[in-house]
Amino acid sequence: MSSLLEVKDLEFSYGEVQVLRGLDLIVEAGKIVCVMGRNGVGKTTLLRNLMGLETLTKGSISIGGKDFTRRPASERATAGIGYVPQGRQIFPRLTVEENLKVGLEAANVKGRATVPDEVYTLFPILWEMRRRRGGDLSGGQQQQLAISRALVTNPSILVLDEPTEGIQPNVIMEIGKVIGELVEERNIAVLLVEQYVDFVREVADSFHVMNRGSFVAQGNTSELDEDMVRKHLSV
Repeated sequence: MSSLLEVKDLEFSYGEVQVLRGLDLIVEAGKIVCVMGRNGVGKTTLLRNLMGLETLTKGSISIGGKDFTRRPASERATAGIGYVPQGRQIFPRLTVEENLKVGLEAANVKGRATVPDEVYTLFPILWEMRRRRGGDLSGGQQQQLAISRALVTNPSILVLDEPTEGIQPNVIMEIGKVIGELVEERNIAVLLVEQYVDFVREVADSFHVMNRGSFVAQGNTSELDEDMVRKHLSV
C-alpha cells in the first residue's frame, strides 16, 4: 500500500493555547481511516490544518509523498484532496449543478467544464434535482451534494468531517456504500472524522481516538470494543 497522506508530529496552537499535540497519522490508498472523539477535542482543527486552512506550529504534512506543510489550501486541492467540511457548506441559492461546477472551478480543473456523469451515477437523486437550488434539498441530499462537489475533481484523497451528522439512516447507509465503492473501485484514500460508532465499524479499516488534542487510542476497527467506546466516546 502507498501512503497518500502522512502527518508527522503535528502540533497547533491558538495563541498560547495548544490545541493539537504530536499527532502522527498515515492514510494509505485503498484504506478508510477514522478519527473519533468527543466534541471539542480537536478533530475539525486537525482537518483544517491538513487542508491548509490553519497553519500548524510544528510537524509536517505530506501528500502523495511530497511536502505540503507550508503550501496554501488551493495547492492542496489541486494535489488531489477532496474536502467535505462539517455542516456541508453548500451554496443554498445555487442549483445542484451550479454547486458542483463551483467544485470544479475551486480546484482549477483544466479542460473540464461539465460535471462528470459518474457523480450523478453515485448519487442518482442529484441528477433528478440538478436544477433545484441547494437550499431546497433535505439535509441528507445536501450531504450527498457536498460529497459529490468534492468528487467532481476525481480526488485521490477524500476527507470528510462528520458526514452522518443530522441525516436520516437510509442516507447514511447510502453514503457508506458509496464511500466503500470509491475505495474499492478507485483505490482512493479516505480520512473520516465521525462520532457515529456503528458507521465507523461498518466502513472504516482503522481508527484513531482523540482526546485533548492527542491520539489516546488507535487500531483496526475490529478492536473498537464497547469498553473503549465508554471510556473515550460516550457523553
